[in-house]
Amino acid sequence: AGKCGACGPGYPSPLEAMKGNPGVPAGPREQLLYLPCIYRGTGTGMPDFLATVDVDPRSPRYCQVIHRLPMPYMGDELHHSGWNACSSCHGDPTKSRDFLILPSLISSRVYVVDVGTDPRAPKLYKVVEAEELARKANAAFPHTSHCLGSGEILISCLGDPDGNGKGTFVLLDGETFEVKGNWEKGGKIPNLGYDFWYQPRHNVLLSTEWGVPKVLAQGFDPKDVEKGHYGRHINVWDWRERRLVQELDLGAGSVPLEIRFLHEPRAAQGFVGCALSGDVRRFHRNPEGKWEAEKVIEVPSKKVQGWLLPEMPGLITDILISLDDRFLYFSNWLHGDVRQYDISDPKNPKLVGQVFLGGSISKGGAVTVVEDRELRDQPEPCVIQGKRIPGGPQMLQLSLDGRRLYVTTSLFSAWDRQFYPSLLTEGSVLLQLDVDTERGGLAVNPKFLLDFGKEPGGPCLAHEMRYPGGDCTSDIWL
Repeated sequence: AGKCGACGPGYPSPLEAMKGNPGVPAGPREQLLYLPCIYRGTGTGMPDFLATVDVDPRSPRYCQVIHRLPMPYMGDELHHSGWNACSSCHGDPTKSRDFLILPSLISSRVYVVDVGTDPRAPKLYKVVEAEELARKANAAFPHTSHCLGSGEILISCLGDPDGNGKGTFVLLDGETFEVKGNWEKGGKIPNLGYDFWYQPRHNVLLSTEWGVPKVLAQGFDPKDVEKGHYGRHINVWDWRERRLVQELDLGAGSVPLEIRFLHEPRAAQGFVGCALSGDVRRFHRNPEGKWEAEKVIEVPSKKVQGWLLPEMPGLITDILISLDDRFLYFSNWLHGDVRQYDISDPKNPKLVGQVFLGGSISKGGAVTVVEDRELRDQPEPCVIQGKRIPGGPQMLQLSLDGRRLYVTTSLFSAWDRQFYPSLLTEGSVLLQLDVDTERGGLAVNPKFLLDFGKEPGGPCLAHEMRYPGGDCTSDIWL
């Protein structure tokens, strides 16, 4: 799925990806999902693994893990993943989407996994050791991986080998997967790093900031925000010159995480989710050629009792945009809801879908909401097939046709332990929401529940999702 014969990986445009191949009314339905599953921090003495999940409703193994690829070491904290090639290489018949790139957030290793030989049973192809990142790029804590039109692979990092913050980038050779060095060409480097998106048509790469690795790895302490250990900027890079040219200050305590351009490559705008301030900013290029960002969505904090702080933010942790650039989705990991906004007018998003999937404010829990600007009552617990869902909605992935939204509930093992300790004993889950793509709307699919608390090795924390044919958070069109 997702290949187009002799013309290279992916699709010529986002809308073609959404519609599928000629004669097919919608994009090829996803049949497999790849999910990094984490044992680090759970107390289980096993390495993290890559799970292959069957999501074909016609299959007898629907909604089951059909393969597990354990990593060769313990304590990696697999996190996000990317491809060796995507739609940015479309048109180049020498490129194919055969390898999944798996950076490890804590060990700083980068695993290269062969998913092309047998997509249902991936195998380890290469390990890029942390020492190589340190020696060739003075980089560590790799996070987001995107393939480039050149065939190279670009990985953003959170810090240096000592655990200090450093918003640097590492470039991998697309054939040998060796570290070529830093992507940036010198000059100022941001103090912090996290996610990024690039768009050569506008000569820009935009990156965001989470926090200082050695600080956030210990869990979240509000005092660390006051000390400046967490991010507040969108960093604007000149794509051709590979230099930092602008820093958009979103305010202390904003912590901008996932950043997404609109998929239409001519559009010089997109959105970023700010975790701690609970808002979504629209970024765009102004007529003078500078980049700006303004708040277009706000999730108010709730006044609570029985929690870490007297006010609980939504904690927007993941955000994505449908391939037709019509809908924006994000997860509020602490409040427990997933939201869908119509962004036909990007300056004025309209809430059209919302569903609660666990979270910290469900009825019957330890938290009492004493003041809420949005809800009249605390939401009911989310129960699917008799199981009360632990944690809150976190990573999201949308089907190519936009009709199915997959959701996992783990953020990061140290933060899971702090905010949702039951995740470490029960494991996380994979859920699926049905999406109304005409009027907007979200509904839980009661027939879909994958409980990672029932893994053979014990409960684990499943994180980000990828399809073999690409998806709306890994593919970039040029």
